[in-house]
Amino acid sequence: MRRRDAIKTLGIGALTATAGCLGGFEQQSAWRDPPLVEDRPDAVYLPAITEGMKMYGKTTTGPFGVALTYSYPHRFWTVAGTELQKTVVEADDSLHLMASLWDKETGTVLPIDAGLTIEVLRDGDFVTEELAYPMLSQQMGMHYGSNYVLDGQGDYEARVHIGTVSKSLHTTGAFADRFESAETASFEFSFNTDKLYDVELKRLGDKAGSRGAVPAMEMMGVPTGKAKGIDELPGTHLGRKTSADAFFDAFVVDDGARFDVDGSYVYVSARTPHNGFILPMMGIRATVERGGTTVVDGDRLRPTLDPEIGYHYGLAADTVESGDTVTLEVDVPPQVARHDGYETAFWSFDTMQFDI
Repeated sequence: MRRRDAIKTLGIGALTATAGCLGGFEQQSAWRDPPLVEDRPDAVYLPAITEGMKMYGKTTTGPFGVALTYSYPHRFWTVAGTELQKTVVEADDSLHLMASLWDKETGTVLPIDAGLTIEVLRDGDFVTEELAYPMLSQQMGMHYGSNYVLDGQGDYEARVHIGTVSKSLHTTGAFADRFESAETASFEFSFNTDKLYDVELKRLGDKAGSRGAVPAMEMMGVPTGKAKGIDELPGTHLGRKTSADAFFDAFVVDDGARFDVDGSYVYVSARTPHNGFILPMMGIRATVERGGTTVVDGDRLRPTLDPEIGYHYGLAADTVESGDTVTLEVDVPPQVARHDGYETAFWSFDTMQFDI
């Protein structure tokens, strides 16, 4: 029996009893709503199923490096403010298209909030165009993706339209004024369901639901958005705090001129546990107290892209002295969509305090 015919004949019911590596007709789980861990922790956890991916191509356009990858159409979770919404697989979804985006000179992954869309054409005619959500995946890290409906098997062109960096995202150092023009990357690809079904799926069995993360993929030179190591970051490290299962490392740079500030520069590198991916698009406020006097009163840290630090949150402070206390409060969770394993984490943040 051919794989496609087996899928149609046996259906989803035959999937629920399987364990370990999936193959053949069992792939249909990806076209429905695959198993979801019960009693999920309010933290990063190992999902019930992991889905592989394959690449359609990699290129550059303007200052950007871009890769187009694909997998099964699958469930993901979108975020709007403090609301989480599950997006399920629809009956006509063909595949999950993903774009990875980075600075071609430094390899720094770029979480832009100004919009990225993927337009699909066939023989020059429009097929579909969808917003590709900024997303976090335990295997792919920071990328953009959504489910897409194609017009059957065959050859297509995908155009990845990259918006300019918005004014809310500050750029410093060599990144200043670097990402200010919209760009488009084009990819020719063939959609073949047999090749799609060959993408690996695995059940994690008894491990599913336990705290942890699937290791990040090695994606043929495509950056996944891992935050820089603590020893690589400039300034004085004030320590690490954990809140809502996210890691927050705070630093002070005495001379903040390179970051376009007078005096000291306080910044925070926020990352996921386990894989250490950047956590972008948060709202963070800081208070600095000195000897019972408030010298910085709830100022918002500015999302910033810097070639040395990567994506971080920064704040100008006239001076930061030994004995000061820096208090951080997160009032907006990361505004990125999540794949299974991240959707229950990074929501309810405790106040964090760093003593200098």
